[in-house]
Amino acid sequence: MNSGKVKREIPGTTVFDGEQARKGYALNKMCFSFNSAENRAEFLRDQEAYCAKFGLSAQQREAVRSLNVLKMIEAGGNAYYLAKLGGIFGLDMQDIGAQQTGMSKDEFKAKLVEAGRK
Repeated sequence: MNSGKVKREIPGTTVFDGEQARKGYALNKMCFSFNSAENRAEFLRDQEAYCAKFGLSAQQREAVRSLNVLKMIEAGGNAYYLAKLGGIFGLDMQDIGAQQTGMSKDEFKAKLVEAGRK
């Protein structure tokens, strides 16, 4: 099913479009489930079983195991849902931003502060 639209490409970036949303549905649904403390505890007890419960692909399970945000995004993850997974391990959006840019958290925070001054 091709709508005739040209796929938007940004070098070095995975664009979260309809195709990525479909690809990442299971991963994002699982991350959304972490709104519940009971689900977070279940995930921590057996991460593999919890991923299987949501039908994550091998690529998605590997990305979750490694806590590599870029791999999760490539696997269809949406940063806002992935933040729920990161929160289980004490990560915040600045940690995620730092991972995405290849910086340390302190470097990323300094970049944000500097950008705010402009």
